[in-house]
Amino acid sequence: MSSSRVTPMVAQGEGAIPSTSRVYRNVQLGAGCVIGDFVILGEPSRGRASGDVPTVIGSGAVIRSHTVIYAGNIIGANFQTGHGALLREDNIIGNNVSVGSHSIIEHHVQIEDKVRIHSQAFVPEYSTLKLGSWIGPGVRLTNAPHPLCPDVPKCLAGPLLEPGAKIGANATLLPGVTIGENALVGAGAVVTKDVPPGAVVAGNPARQVKHIRDLVCSASGENPYRDILGMDAETS
Repeated sequence: MSSSRVTPMVAQGEGAIPSTSRVYRNVQLGAGCVIGDFVILGEPSRGRASGDVPTVIGSGAVIRSHTVIYAGNIIGANFQTGHGALLREDNIIGNNVSVGSHSIIEHHVQIEDKVRIHSQAFVPEYSTLKLGSWIGPGVRLTNAPHPLCPDVPKCLAGPLLEPGAKIGANATLLPGVTIGENALVGAGAVVTKDVPPGAVVAGNPARQVKHIRDLVCSASGENPYRDILGMDAETS
């Protein structure tokens, strides 16, 4: 790898970047980052040259092989990717966030601290994932009410996940829906409208079937949300 592609901060923050990986100009890596083989950091988006905008990845990141992170991402500490993850440009990502293998994060996405995105998920531009929200494997978020409409750039709106919202495997969220705080979307559900805080929804179209206060863990026999709901073991 040509050293001209690497900023001084990269060299200081990371002891060894594999020769198979590419780091463009103006990439800043914090201390203790681990970079796998065939990783690309700071890929310029269309119309930009290498180094036009900074790319910042905080300390303690683990960027696994074949991950591509475009220029303009600002990412906090302890970030992790699985293999083959793709992050487009200009996202704001907090601390302790993980993005699973072969998941795609489009541009202009806001991801707060402690968000977990499992493998093969798709998060489109203008989505917001708030503190501690969780996306299961194969989940699809959408943002275009009328794809290929001439005015589609004016109405793109990704979903909003409020803090602690959880989306089950292979669920689909339609453009602009809000998943309320600590709500739970069942596996395979198709969410066409906003989900209230604490609601459990399932089906196509998704409908409320329970509240999280009604759930029982099969292993412990207790409510898995009891701490959030302020329940003690006797009342859960």
